[in-house]
This record gives sequence, C-alpha cells and structure tokens, in this order.
Amino acid sequence: GGHLLPHCCGKKDPVSVGLVRSSASETQKNEKACCMGILNSLKNFMTGTRDYSDLKGWAAESATYAKAGEVKEKSEAGHCIATFGGGCFWGVELLYQRVPGVIGTAVGYSQGKVEHPSYEAVCSGTTGHTEVVQLTYDPEVVTMKALTELLFTKINPKLKDQVGNDRGTQYRHGVYYHSDEQRVAAKEVFDKVKEKHDPVYTELEAAGVFYPAEAYHQQYLEKGGRNGSGQCADKGCKDPIRCYG
Repeated sequence: GGHLLPHCCGKKDPVSVGLVRSSASETQKNEKACCMGILNSLKNFMTGTRDYSDLKGWAAESATYAKAGEVKEKSEAGHCIATFGGGCFWGVELLYQRVPGVIGTAVGYSQGKVEHPSYEAVCSGTTGHTEVVQLTYDPEVVTMKALTELLFTKINPKLKDQVGNDRGTQYRHGVYYHSDEQRVAAKEVFDKVKEKHDPVYTELEAAGVFYPAEAYHQQYLEKGGRNGSGQCADKGCKDPIRCYG
C-alpha cells in the first residue's frame, strides 16, 4: 500500500526511477565504507563479539547500556527513551529523525535471545531480534502517543512479520515501551487500530535490551545510503523517503 516503507535490506538494488546518483568518487567512497563495515560485521558474526567503539551520539550511549544488559527509561540527559520496529530500520530512522522533539536516534536490534548480535546474525532470522529504531525525545514537545501513531502510518498492522517487501521475524513491527506511562499511551493507539483492523500483528511489549547496529547503519539515509545522495533529516521535512538513498 501507499503507506508502506519500501524494501530496504535486500541483496539487490531497487528497480525504481528517480533515484539520484552520486558521482563515481562519492559512490566508491560509500561502497568502500559499507564493505569495510560488512567485513567487520562478518568477523563479529564468526567470533560472537561486537565492537561498539566506533559509534557516536545516542548509539554510543545506548551501547553502554547494552554492555551492561540494561533497559533504561531515560538518557543521561534526562530525555525519555522509546523503541519502535517498522521493518528495515534505515527508513524508519529517517522518519523519526525528522520529528520535532526527537533528540537522538539509533538503529539496532531488540527483543531477541542472543547478546550482542551482528547484522548478519539478525538477518539470518535465528536470533529472535527485530530491527528497531531507538530514540530519545522531549515529552513536552512530542508525546509517546504521537510517536506511536506515526509508526502506524508506515506499516500494515495486519501483515505478520512483514513491512512492505521485508519479510521475516527480524522485520516484525512493534512498539516496545520503557515505562508504564508509555505502555498506557501506546495502548490507547493500539485500541483504536484494533477497531479498524483484525487481526493486528503489531507487537506491544516491554522493551528488551537494545543492541545498537554497526556504525555504517547509523543515520544511513542521511549520510547518503547506497547511492551517495544524502536525504534531509531536518525537523518537519516532508520529502519522500528513498529507502536506498
């Protein structure tokens, strides 16, 4: 449908028109960075370890909680934390980056049964994780209810383990709350959704430990995506989100 995010995480480039191509040098630079990230991730997949030292911003702070196995309600700066799953995390992160009141964002993996999973491990569908965006926000500017409503504009709640062309348990959609206050606010939205849709497969669960994804995934579309053409992450931006960049 028109509200679904396009396929992001497949192995092939999308067949679509209007994608802005970067210069050869920009493309080569982005491809090199992406390949290095993939090689590091493959190494981590083989060894069962993760190195978070190259992360920045909220991703770096969230990594300290991941290493401690903690689920926090608020960031060091006192902002509320919320976690959302909506299929491939690249487009969902940009969606929330643009929301006034959202302070920081990071993509990663949550709701699984393996500690410190790699991208490849999660994509295998064997770890139990789903791709998510974790964000910090100022509740005086944007509410949990509004953030939850935004998610439902980008998913079809009647599709199980699927958003657009992304299929598998690692793409299941959900709202993962960090406090009872968030649970109540999200449930209000879920109840309204259930009046229109049956069944509803979107999860509403307490947040598990969030493991931030590898650095090359963070703010992926803002940085240029696969095509080296960075997309606007300004607050209030309404530009269409091109999932590959």
